[in-house]
Amino acid sequence: MLHSKFLLAALAGTLTTATAQQRTDYPIQAVNFTKVKLADNFWLPRLKTNTDVTIPASFERCEATNRVKNFEMAAAKSGKFATTFPFDDTDIYKTIEGASYSLSLYPDKKLESYIDALIEKVGKAQEPDGYLYTARTIDPAHPHAWAGNARWEKERELSHELYNSGHLYESAVAHYEATGKKNLLNIALKNADLVCLVFGPGKRSVAPGHEIVEMGLVKLYRVTGKPEYLSTAKFFLEQRGKYTGYDPKSKDPWKNGSYWQDDKSVYEQKEAVGHAVRAEYLYSAMADVAALTGDKRMLASVDSIWNNVVSKKLYVTGGTGAVPGGERFGGNYELPNTTAYNETCASVANVYWNQRMFQLHGDSKYIDVLEKVLYNGLISGVGLDGKSFFYSNAMQIKNSAVFKESEPARAGWFECSCCPTNLARLFPSLPGYVYAQKDNDVFVNLFINGSTDLNVRKQPVRITQQNNYPWNGDLKFTVDPKAAADFNLLVRLPGWARNEALPSDLYTFAAPSSQQVSIKVNGKPLTYTVKNGYAVLARKWRKNDVVEVALPMEVRQVVANPNVRDDAGKVALQRGPLMYCAEWTDNAGKTSNIIVPASTSFTAAFKPDVLNGIIELTATVPVVKVDAANNAISTVQQTLTAIPYYAWANRGKGEMTVWFPSKITDVDLLTQKIEEKIVAK
Repeated sequence: MLHSKFLLAALAGTLTTATAQQRTDYPIQAVNFTKVKLADNFWLPRLKTNTDVTIPASFERCEATNRVKNFEMAAAKSGKFATTFPFDDTDIYKTIEGASYSLSLYPDKKLESYIDALIEKVGKAQEPDGYLYTARTIDPAHPHAWAGNARWEKERELSHELYNSGHLYESAVAHYEATGKKNLLNIALKNADLVCLVFGPGKRSVAPGHEIVEMGLVKLYRVTGKPEYLSTAKFFLEQRGKYTGYDPKSKDPWKNGSYWQDDKSVYEQKEAVGHAVRAEYLYSAMADVAALTGDKRMLASVDSIWNNVVSKKLYVTGGTGAVPGGERFGGNYELPNTTAYNETCASVANVYWNQRMFQLHGDSKYIDVLEKVLYNGLISGVGLDGKSFFYSNAMQIKNSAVFKESEPARAGWFECSCCPTNLARLFPSLPGYVYAQKDNDVFVNLFINGSTDLNVRKQPVRITQQNNYPWNGDLKFTVDPKAAADFNLLVRLPGWARNEALPSDLYTFAAPSSQQVSIKVNGKPLTYTVKNGYAVLARKWRKNDVVEVALPMEVRQVVANPNVRDDAGKVALQRGPLMYCAEWTDNAGKTSNIIVPASTSFTAAFKPDVLNGIIELTATVPVVKVDAANNAISTVQQTLTAIPYYAWANRGKGEMTVWFPSKITDVDLLTQKIEEKIVAK
């Protein structure tokens, strides 16, 4: 396995090496995924399932749905494009990316050989000048309807040519970092050289219709140091807002350009708009380019957009993209429950974005949001079986005979299969999000069992985590420098452990907690300073020093900003980083009639045989009963059982809710009556 610091040396003689032109970068650098070894009871089984089930199933489905065949036909320049969308090529790229990360966790010669065979097919499908787009290459005279008659002709709206390239680049870098092989990287570089030749000042210009090529070009720049890759990424960003074919007066996001984030210059964008996945890939690239070029105007824009999302457009589970029509952000505080969209890919993109924002600013609030997404709105996207998926992630499912707004169950695959393959690549990259460094500072961002070997001021240091997170808040870190070493260990104090439900007023805890975080070093209580949400532990560390952190694990009621109309008078349940929901199977077949008064007291108990092992919450609460025949309404006391949100929909279809009315008068009794009567019929 190659660590990132060896990349340029390994490429010497074949690629342009990094130069002094790279004057700036993220102030904080993430510790590479190859340097972090996990041994965790919560995440490691998920990563193993991803390796053993999700990735093989993804490859099998790419074969069965003719995604692989498209590359074979492109190589032969014979046949007819065999899938639905011109971006179907990316499912192979994303799965190779996930499999590459996985190889660093679980070396597998058979898998590596299969990947190499796939890469060979990809290479043969590439045209001599580097163009790689099976939807055109198979039959250039009759390309896909979205592709246009000539290359790049419909890139602004439909073709996804540059989107395909972006995923190719991301996959190639992951494969290279994990294996040291350049077979996919060389294909990516040949394509990137073509893109840089075609697009740029004085050449062709376009704002890519589906962003990600910008992120991919930055990754290639990091590997090669070739300045054209970075300048082309910035060029694509700066093309936004220049197209004159939109109608700025129209409220239709497709007609006014906001669907593509193309209605304004990136320097004028202050609010998250349009297709959520495209947007968060754009914002990630803006952070990348701002960091690498020192562009303060771009940084100011992406800061404003982040504040808009976190204060007005984020679901309590971390989901983004409220509106099904266009899979897009809605207006400020537009966060409906029964029609919530929350595409899984948007959660993946949100993780990427928040990691970059942390690396820019070093504030724990970005990791607080990343953690909320990771433990809730992202892992809900895949079933416990590892091969069933949500495209959208509902906040409430009512009786399926009446309400059909949201997905009530996961599917094995989608015709547009972006979400399953996006999860396949995100999961095994998780080790790269645990730690970060800046000079004398070592950041501990995520609490996941395992170890990492670092160099702090050229001194080797091993850090080992031991915990039972997210079920238990007792964290243990063993710091083992090769020789006594002075440095700062910065342990994130999660916002939820500091009475902060979210780093904004969008969600708050209904009542404050008196419980405090406590920290000990070698068994002795420590008075510590807090900076940007981190406990700063500055000392001379010696062999096997032990840091113990105790985070309070209460069950908290969360309330939404009054401007979120769908959540008025309602509460959500949180314990540690996990949001909870009630599901039909635990609650007498119904959840839309449950009331959770402010005074409700919950019991938390570990259930090893439920949903692969969870902490389950129970409480006695009132529920509404409707006697439709006699037009009578009553309340009875019943046990409420709540499970982590990520685990819902693994036991069949039925009602689910995240937000509970806190008073009986808040229940929509008319709706209850309608439901009861329809079900009775």
